[in-house]
Amino acid sequence: MTRQAQGRVRERVRMWRAATAVAVVAALAAGCTLERDDAKRSSSGNGGRVLAVKIDNVGPARPQTGLDAADVVYVEQVEAGLSRLMAVYASKLPPVVGPVRSARETDLDLLRQFDRPALAFSGAQSKLLPLIDRAPLRPLPPGEAPDRAYYRGGGRPAPHNLYLRPAALGVKAEARGLDSTGFAFGPRPAGGTPETRRTVRFPSARFTFTWVEYEGRWHIAMDGTQARTAAGEPLTAATVVIQSVDIRDSRFHDRSGNTSPLTRSIGEGSARVLRDGRSYEARWERRAAADGTEFTTPGGKPLPFAKGPVWVVFTKA
Repeated sequence: MTRQAQGRVRERVRMWRAATAVAVVAALAAGCTLERDDAKRSSSGNGGRVLAVKIDNVGPARPQTGLDAADVVYVEQVEAGLSRLMAVYASKLPPVVGPVRSARETDLDLLRQFDRPALAFSGAQSKLLPLIDRAPLRPLPPGEAPDRAYYRGGGRPAPHNLYLRPAALGVKAEARGLDSTGFAFGPRPAGGTPETRRTVRFPSARFTFTWVEYEGRWHIAMDGTQARTAAGEPLTAATVVIQSVDIRDSRFHDRSGNTSPLTRSIGEGSARVLRDGRSYEARWERRAAADGTEFTTPGGKPLPFAKGPVWVVFTKA
């Protein structure tokens, strides 16, 4: 990210903070609470704050740190058919998260279903910055976050060595921050078919989820290797959602000229939900950007997820 682009981000975040401060003062003077200009969210009262972090997912970035503490992990396709992760923290903030990488256009629509999200990312290309500026989120790249929030480490070469101390951001994570997603959690529903292994392929990446009965979790493998935490433990999920979506070329490119894919998470389509060693055929629907994503059985009944981390893998419909 150039110094000029960083300067633009700093100026936009300063404007955001100033506007927020004015709005808070006005709200207090009126004796009311500050809420976003989203009538649906304001009336529901189910919003909550979350921290989303863009996380590197190529070989030199593994094992990642703090990924196992995320409530939701979104798996996105990026340039050259590779993958990148967006980890969402609501229940708790781990001490360290990383390696942190850059934001994409896909993230902006995806984060609209969260109320007051903060987004930590390493930077973004200059043409994307105006879209980030207009998005209803709090951007927290290096240079805008407190000085000690980001650091280089891990014994890895750049750009795979940027880490984040979430507590230094001043973001308050709230468990109810997931309420706006549309996700439902509950006991295992009837039906489904037994399944203990499922592989999802991108053009240049693949993920395999293997059910381990005695742990009650899906073990996650990336590109044929068991994914692990920084402490060496297997990386796991309670529920895996394989969501078929529209993935198309965006107007943006990386430095090598590769087109950035745009994943559209608004609309409807088919999905496969893995939980408790079973596979469920599902439908997903998200009518508008501010709506959550609802997952139902083919008959239209809500399809609850198992309690624990949820991994959502976006695949091309």
